[in-house]
Amino acid sequence: MIILAIAAMLLLIIFVSQFWFAYRGITSRANTSARNELEIKRLNIERKLARVETAIDNMEWAVEDNLSNPDVMFDVVLKIVKSNKDIVGCGISFLPNFYPSKGRWFEPYAVRRSDGHYETMQLGSADHDYTQLQLYTATIEGDSCLWSEPYLDKDGARMMLTSYTHPIRDKQGRLVAVLAADVSLDWLNDVVNAHHVYPTSINLVLSKVGCLMVCPTESLTLRRTIQEVSRNVEDTTIHEVNRNMLAGEEGHRIIINRDGVKKHVFYAPLGCNTGWSMAVVCADKEIYHHLRQQGLYMTILMVLGLLIIAFIIQRMIRNMYRIQTINNEKERIGNELRIASAIQNGMLPKTAPFSGRNDIEVFGSLVPAKEVGGDLYDFYIRDEKLFFCIGDVSGKGIPASLVMAVTRSLFRAVSAHESHPGAIVTQINESMYEMNDSNMFVTLFVGVLDLPSGRLRYSNAGHCPPLVVGSSAQPLPVEANVPVALVSAWKYTCQETMIKPQTTIFLYTDGLTEAEDISHNQFGEERMATAARRAIENNAIDPNSLYQRMTDAVNVFVDKAEQSDDLTMLVIQYKKEQRDLRLQRHLTLTNNTEEVPKLHEFVTGVTDALAMDEAISMQLDLALEEAVVNVMSYAYQSGKKGSIDIEAKADDMKLIFVIRDSGIPFDPTAKEDADTTLSADERPIGGLGIFLVRQLMDSINYERVDGQNVLTLIKKLNS
Repeated sequence: MIILAIAAMLLLIIFVSQFWFAYRGITSRANTSARNELEIKRLNIERKLARVETAIDNMEWAVEDNLSNPDVMFDVVLKIVKSNKDIVGCGISFLPNFYPSKGRWFEPYAVRRSDGHYETMQLGSADHDYTQLQLYTATIEGDSCLWSEPYLDKDGARMMLTSYTHPIRDKQGRLVAVLAADVSLDWLNDVVNAHHVYPTSINLVLSKVGCLMVCPTESLTLRRTIQEVSRNVEDTTIHEVNRNMLAGEEGHRIIINRDGVKKHVFYAPLGCNTGWSMAVVCADKEIYHHLRQQGLYMTILMVLGLLIIAFIIQRMIRNMYRIQTINNEKERIGNELRIASAIQNGMLPKTAPFSGRNDIEVFGSLVPAKEVGGDLYDFYIRDEKLFFCIGDVSGKGIPASLVMAVTRSLFRAVSAHESHPGAIVTQINESMYEMNDSNMFVTLFVGVLDLPSGRLRYSNAGHCPPLVVGSSAQPLPVEANVPVALVSAWKYTCQETMIKPQTTIFLYTDGLTEAEDISHNQFGEERMATAARRAIENNAIDPNSLYQRMTDAVNVFVDKAEQSDDLTMLVIQYKKEQRDLRLQRHLTLTNNTEEVPKLHEFVTGVTDALAMDEAISMQLDLALEEAVVNVMSYAYQSGKKGSIDIEAKADDMKLIFVIRDSGIPFDPTAKEDADTTLSADERPIGGLGIFLVRQLMDSINYERVDGQNVLTLIKKLNS
């Protein structure tokens, strides 16, 4: 019953942990997907509207230069319509009696009909008094360009429109007319509903006064406002969302509709001075449908597992009474410990150097005091960063080995998507604290070494400070903090330093410094430092040599005394080589996608100078475009100008592109790659860009340095 209870508790902890992390992951993915959907459609809409604005702004001179000849105005508006496929109609509304010979109302107008032919006409008349229209009066009163509210044009284009208006002045600077470009609203519904985050999600677009420009109920589209539709709704959150959207704000709210269904609303303004706002509404049950379904399956499996465990236990007890002897029991325990030891050794990473790298070398060793131990170490390279850790679990034997396994697994899981050592240790602490019924703890040191620059960021949780062995042997300054799994919500600090090339970092557990001889004297930090200094004198600070010298020194000291504690050492040597540069060039762009052709010219110039294959050149061009356009789109707030610096440098081994910007902190390497095994409909939006860059480049690396985002892309020249 005790074994069954422990198994049930472990299964429950695993179930709850998996469910919680899955819930957070799905929530984050839903937020990201919805915001990406909003951003993509916002860009598509703004791109079209911006083309219209640019076309009208650029034709202002044609109207003003021909004010003396009213008949030429028909040619001007016709030219605008013919040269801009986004514009269905264009008219110029002159002040009343501006041309006495033309009467009170003079409005030259051109329109493209559905069959493709063009038509010009004089729209102004008593029946079509444009001076009473909102788009005319608002432009005259505001004396500025604007987008009109949606309206039905019965006389000119004869369809639902929104118009962009531009005030026209004579040579004396007097306002004399309004130039208007008509845009059909048929395309808006197509753009907004081209894709849905979830099958049942709905997309809405509101005008600046709340008119439903796009909504799933056709009878409400362009006929009702959002205030009218939600007037009798009791949920105050819906009214808050309405106010926020009309105020041009961005956000996410959870609402309850009339049927009691919980929904998530993601909304954001569309920009281009339209005052429009867009929302994506997703059902809560659809977002978490698979999670709830998996939770049910996991519960069933957990119950079945407990039943199987109960059955196995019953059979074991039955057999034990028949065959159990003291020798067999010892043999069974010995076998289990050997298996546990093999499993534990299998969890530890293999020693380095890493294949294909000459800038880093690592050697690690764990010698348990018993068959299995509670020490741990781990290391691996991700995005040109060496992630490593070393730790010591309180206690000995199997309990300590289980905690060791959990700690090592959490380190791998957390650091796979987090590059900040303080955050890594904080998340490990929270996870282990929740399951720490045995009141065990772990001293832990986590480091992240940026291989291109040598910057070492680290966070210490009550562990021994490492030695930095180069021209001298000095302990690394560390803030102690508390060990992992003791205190909830502890925020672990992060420190950093620069590691020079050919410098070795020596990490260890207290099994080294507290190793005792037969008289219970300890090896101590001074003997350890002495062994390191002798290694420096003999030019033997590479990982294998330093480890062997330290092992020999402690073995000589303890002599025949029995090992009392686990002994673990991890030795890392940073071996970055400086090579002569064959090429070094620089380019600065603004956050304007219209400058992308300059980037293409820059990359082409670099690849031509290096005589690179055309296919490789195209790959580099595509990768740089993806990375730079991503910065242009997201680094700076909407409307804020900023610069992007691109540096290219090459030696005889590799070509490096360094992209710097002063925008908001954003690590693209932390974003999960898109799952290309899924179909386009099943695959969530986002992740394709960084996935493409990873495929095209040999490695990528991100750092936040001196308030700048620094993204490094590396391509081997001999690959």
